[in-house]
Amino acid sequence: METTSSPAPAILLPPLPAAQWGEEVDSALRGMLPRARRNPEAAGNGLATMVHHPDLTKAFLALNVHLLFNSPLPARLREVAILRVAQHCRAPYEWHHHVTMGKMVGLTDADIAGIQAGSAPDPVDQLIVDAVDELEDTARLSESTWTALGEHLDDRQRMDLIFTTGTYRTLATAFNTFGVQLDSPADPQQSTPQQPTPEHREDR
Repeated sequence: METTSSPAPAILLPPLPAAQWGEEVDSALRGMLPRARRNPEAAGNGLATMVHHPDLTKAFLALNVHLLFNSPLPARLREVAILRVAQHCRAPYEWHHHVTMGKMVGLTDADIAGIQAGSAPDPVDQLIVDAVDELEDTARLSESTWTALGEHLDDRQRMDLIFTTGTYRTLATAFNTFGVQLDSPADPQQSTPQQPTPEHREDR
């Protein structure tokens, strides 16, 4: 997939207008973003679109925070999985964000190109790519793939890999349908979520 040259999708659901951001939206984002980023300019187009439905956003982000920040799955392998999902879904917004996040956890341009092509240079990365491909193709992992993953991951890590793949397919489907546009390159923070702290929830 040439994500950089894919035509921009039609915008079916634009970001929530600033005039409609209130306490309900702030509460929905509190588990993911510090107060300084809980606004239409800093939240990023993805979250700014999701908050049309604050209850859904709050529920979804509880799982997303676990997968991004609290999962025992190694961060590098998480990003390999998400990038491969984005490739399958032809999801430019998800791809763009997770190229940035993948590089933050050690993926190189060559690694990312390999993930996109389905032939990752690192053998463990390739195992994750193959597992995601299998989940995308058959909606299950074979016994042989489950066992191969078990050479590197424990049961909880394998479970989180499956939930990461499914969660980011859901997110890619939503963002592709809504027509979420890439964030401005002048706003790099929008591509780099930070681990939530207790202050995220306690600040007002």
